[in-house]
Amino acid sequence: MLFSCYSITKVNCYMKKILILSSILFFRLNILLIILFIHSKAMAYEEPSFNIVHQTDVYEIRKYGDRLVVQANYTNQNSSFRNLFNYISGSNKQTEKIKMTVPVTQFEESSEMVMQFFLPSKFTKNTAPAPTDPRVKLITIEGGYYAVIKYSGRVTDKNFNKYLKILKENLISDNIEIIGPAIKAIYNGPFTLPIFRRNEAMFLIDWKKL
Repeated sequence: MLFSCYSITKVNCYMKKILILSSILFFRLNILLIILFIHSKAMAYEEPSFNIVHQTDVYEIRKYGDRLVVQANYTNQNSSFRNLFNYISGSNKQTEKIKMTVPVTQFEESSEMVMQFFLPSKFTKNTAPAPTDPRVKLITIEGGYYAVIKYSGRVTDKNFNKYLKILKENLISDNIEIIGPAIKAIYNGPFTLPIFRRNEAMFLIDWKKL
């Protein structure tokens, strides 16, 4: 029994129980509302537009147009994020602050890891602020078709590789050719609970309508 009445009358004891339980429920409800508020804010960031051209119960095929990104090669993930974040925080030749977008993407290229931030759609290669850090590059990703699988949970290599394997197996089964490296797409900040996270694994593909 959680509470002992001892010399307190049973009525008073029950009232105390009700008040304490009500306070606990109210506190938990407030925590849940705060989490949902933070989650909705995360989902409000701009992301590159795309059209879904094919969908299965496992993955979808998206058609993206050209996209402008800043990227940095890295051996230390935290340092590359800091370099890119500094760029959008004003460490560029125009000292212009740029709104954060989603997703943050990571992939391997020429035996090095690459991290990318997408720039808001209002920018072009000519209007985007030039980086001052030589480790930060401003590039355009050509449009193309991408096979994408969505998943929640922690942003770990183990979780990513699990869903990447599922995606790859399904693409092979559907005779869809993979023509680019595996890409990890992260949509939420580090404080988002795993159950609310939106993560994606994707491949650039040679799309021919099934």
